Amino acid sequence: MRQSFDRELQRLQAEILRMGSEVEEHLTRVTTAFVERDAYTAAQMIAADTSINERRIQIGLDALTLIAKQQPLAGDLRLIGAVMEIVGELERIHDYIKGIGKISLNIGATPILPAFVAHMPEMAETAREMLHLSLKAFVDRDRDLAQRVPAMDDVVDALFNQLYADILAYAANQPQAISHSNQLEWALHNLERSADRTINICEWVVYMVTGVYHEMSMGEYEAPPQ
Repeated sequence: MRQSFDRELQRLQAEILRMGSEVEEHLTRVTTAFVERDAYTAAQMIAADTSINERRIQIGLDALTLIAKQQPLAGDLRLIGAVMEIVGELERIHDYIKGIGKISLNIGATPILPAFVAHMPEMAETAREMLHLSLKAFVDRDRDLAQRVPAMDDVVDALFNQLYADILAYAANQPQAISHSNQLEWALHNLERSADRTINICEWVVYMVTGVYHEMSMGEYEAPPQ
């Protein structure tokens, strides 16, 4: 029975890593599509969200079935609980990816600000690296790594601040382009929030290892600056 239980735990973890790897890839792909005005790839990322949603539900159901059938002990139960929470965060990150794809299609052929072309990929790559390291911490049971990852969010927040200021300046100089400015802000917001969701994954990794849950800092704000 224990061997069967362990195999199922390993399978759930492998599913998390496969799903996480796909979300990582899509995060950078949708951002590249956004800055390059690549409608085809943006549409692909939107379509991919259906599969991510279905897998999130299946992993959650499999985890609940494992609890019902095996009555796991405390450490195993924390692992299963972390799996259920982490897969939810991955699904939510992909919702942001889908959102960026939809915004990209809504913008159409309208050029975006040069600052977005220059800095949005860096923002996406930092968020992707945060996600990669948080999943590494999960599979390695590495509490120290999970606790270090949130500091990387400062880079994402700094880029957000910089690009948000560029949007405000553009809107002030081009009042007729308010709708376009708003679309840019929402794409930026989605990318920034994807990094925040990665911090939530780190919180659950620490809980899984220690049995203690505490919130980690998400940077200097959780909403656009005034």
